[in-house]
Amino acid sequence: MRALISVSDKKELEDFAKFLAKKGYEIVATGGTKKFLEEREIKAISVEEITGYPEILNGRVKTLHPAIHGAILAEKNEDLEKYNLKGIDVVVVNLYPFEKNIGNEKDMIENIDIGGVALLRAAAKNYKRVLVISSPSQYKEVMDAMEKGEINEELRRRYALEAFALTASYDTMIYNAFWNKFYDGMPEHFLYYSKKKMELRYGENPHQRGALYMDGNVEWEQLHGKKLSFNNLYDMDAAWNIVMEFERPAVAIIKHANPCGAALGKDIKEAYMKALEGDPISAYGSIVASNKRIDEEAAKEMKKLFIEVLIAPDFTQDALEILEKKKNIRIIKVKKWKKEGWNLRRIDGGLLVQDWDTKRLEEAKCVSKRLPSEEEMRDLIFAWSVVRYVKSNAIVFAKNEALVGVGAGQMSRVDSVKIAAMKAGDRAKGAVMASDAFFPFRDAIDEAAKVGITAVIQPGGSKRDREVIEAIDENNMAMLFTGFRVFRH
Repeated sequence: MRALISVSDKKELEDFAKFLAKKGYEIVATGGTKKFLEEREIKAISVEEITGYPEILNGRVKTLHPAIHGAILAEKNEDLEKYNLKGIDVVVVNLYPFEKNIGNEKDMIENIDIGGVALLRAAAKNYKRVLVISSPSQYKEVMDAMEKGEINEELRRRYALEAFALTASYDTMIYNAFWNKFYDGMPEHFLYYSKKKMELRYGENPHQRGALYMDGNVEWEQLHGKKLSFNNLYDMDAAWNIVMEFERPAVAIIKHANPCGAALGKDIKEAYMKALEGDPISAYGSIVASNKRIDEEAAKEMKKLFIEVLIAPDFTQDALEILEKKKNIRIIKVKKWKKEGWNLRRIDGGLLVQDWDTKRLEEAKCVSKRLPSEEEMRDLIFAWSVVRYVKSNAIVFAKNEALVGVGAGQMSRVDSVKIAAMKAGDRAKGAVMASDAFFPFRDAIDEAAKVGITAVIQPGGSKRDREVIEAIDENNMAMLFTGFRVFRH
C-alpha cells in the first residue's frame, strides 16, 4: 500500500503520517513535506525516486508525471502491471495558501497551485480505489475508520466530493482576486462559493427544505436556545444591519424583516426601552439586535418580552444567566460581520448581482422655507439611517431618536404614510418622517401634516417636487433632500 503526501498546511500531519506508516503504508512525499516528515523520523520516498525526474522550474513541476498520475488514476491492477506502476492508494493534499497572498501580482501567481489541484482531481475521479484526503480535519475520521476497517465506498465518495469542492472554491478565489485587481465593474463570470453551516428544520415554510450556507465574511456563535430557523436567520440579518448603522448604543426590533422598533440611547437598556415603545404589540416574538454588549440591566428588561433571537457582539455573564432562564430564546454572539463581495438575489433562471448599498448621508439640502431645528435634524438623520432597512415603499416616523411609526411594503407611498400614522397614534405629533424614495404627489405630505409631523427627509427628484415643497411650506414644515434613494425590495 502506498500513500502520497504533499501538503502546505502541516497541522496534525506528524501523527497522521505515523499512523499510516504503522498501518503499513509506504509514504511518497514532495520536497517540503518529505523534509518535514524526515525531521520527525518518519520514512518517506521522494517523488523523484518514483518518476526518475527532478523537480523543475523552482518547484512548479513536481508531481505532473505519468508515474504519479497513472498510479492514482489506474482503476485495475492489470492497468498498473501493464505500465509497470505501483498504485497509490491514499492521496493527502492541501493547496498553496493563495488567500494569504492576494495583493502583489507576482505573489498571487506563484501561489496558484497546479500540481496539488491535479492530484486532488485525479484521486477524486478514481475514488472507488483511491482515498483522497484534502483537509487536516479529516485525519481523525480516517484513522478511526481504518482502525475499524471501515474505509468504505460511501466515505471515499464523500471525501471525493470534498476534494472537488475545494478545487472549485480555490479556482473561484483565484478568478475573483484577479478580476478585482485588474478590472472594474461587474465580473464577466459570476463565481461564488459558500459552505454549509447547518441544516435547518425547514425553509420559509414547513414543506420546504432549508440550510444555511456561509462564505466566511460573517461569523457568529449560538450561545443558547433551540435551532435557528430560516426566517430567524433572515430577520437576524435585517436586525444586525440596522444597529450597525450607529456608533452610539442602538437596538433594533425586527418582525418579518422590517423594524417595528429601533432607537438610540445613553446605554443599551435605554435604547431597548425606547425601541420597544415603538410597537410593543408587534415586538412579541421578534428578533432583537444590539450593537453593544448586553449587560445585566438590559437583560432584565429583555427577559420580560418573548424574543425569538437576541443578537449582540457580547454578553456579560450576569446577562447570560438571566437570559438563559428562558429556554426558547436563541442567543447569538457576533464575531465578524463584513460586507464584502456582492449583494445577491436569486430569481427564477438567474441571479441578480449588485454592489452593497454602502452610500451614506454626507450632506442634505434644505428645500423648505423653514430650516429644521437641531432636534429635528438629529431625528431626521436617525430616521434616514433606519428607513433604508424598511421594505419599499418605506415610511418611518421618528421622535427622540426612536421609531414611533413604520409603513412598509405598500404599493402606494401615501398608504405607507397612513399606516405609519396609525401605528404612531398621538406620538406622531412633533415627530419627523423619512421616505426611502421621492413623493410623487403632495398627498403624503398632507397626510403627514394632519397627524403632526414637523419635518421630512426624502431623496427628491420627482417632477412634482415643487408641489411637494409647497405643501411643506403651507404646513410650516421643514424638508431635506438627500439626492439619492434607498429602495429595499
